[in-house]
Amino acid sequence: MASLRDLGLSEYEARAYRALLKTGPTTAKELSRVSDVPMGRIYDVLNSIETYNLVRSQSASRPKKYVAVEPGTALDRLLEDKKRELQEKATQYEDIVDDLVGELETSEPVEETFWTAAVGPDETVDLLVERMAAADERIVMVASTLSQQFDIDTVGDLFVEELSEALDRGVEVSLLMRPELIDSLPESVGERYQSQLARHDQFSVRTSSNVTGTFELVDDAEVCIEVPHPLNADETFAVIDLKDREFASNVRSEFEPRWADAESLML
Repeated sequence: MASLRDLGLSEYEARAYRALLKTGPTTAKELSRVSDVPMGRIYDVLNSIETYNLVRSQSASRPKKYVAVEPGTALDRLLEDKKRELQEKATQYEDIVDDLVGELETSEPVEETFWTAAVGPDETVDLLVERMAAADERIVMVASTLSQQFDIDTVGDLFVEELSEALDRGVEVSLLMRPELIDSLPESVGERYQSQLARHDQFSVRTSSNVTGTFELVDDAEVCIEVPHPLNADETFAVIDLKDREFASNVRSEFEPRWADAESLML
């Protein structure tokens, strides 16, 4: 059940405000009695909710009287305070991340063979997007099929967004795909490719019928290999991410002649 405490008020502050809504203009002493807020705390509580602009006071009267601001206005003010607080927190966290990125990237990567795997649509997409985000120099994408288990609109937009960010930081992106896949892409994905990727000189797309398998080669250092489902070749069962420069070099050597023979696609 929702509570005023969810919007930042303390228990005593919430009690005092609710009591004021029922009593109308009243004194601190009377409010302490009806709200069960101790008399020793009532003035601090009233000062606090007055700071939140939830009550108004009549200083000219003796003793001083207080009245609650209408609930709709009070809740809007609490909500705006929370939004402002969250925005300030978000900005602080962004500054912390900016500071840490430079610090954490100063260490040299360990050149050791390592592999990991992701199973299922959500995990595989997360892994692929993560590895694209890690690229510093080049991303090679080879696609022979589109997995039926993915929402192509959603996944396509995610990939386009991540590739666009990679291109903005100077990464070269090469996409090789079977010609028939062009017509399989949703119109929205095609439009985003056109508007966000095609304008970059370091982005290129080619098509070739001599394409088997689906994989991504990142910085000539690691390969993300999409493994088809054993009972349905049109679905991706898992993605294996293998960090091995020798293997990545072999994949690159197999890719290059296919890329050279492929036809350029103007988006």
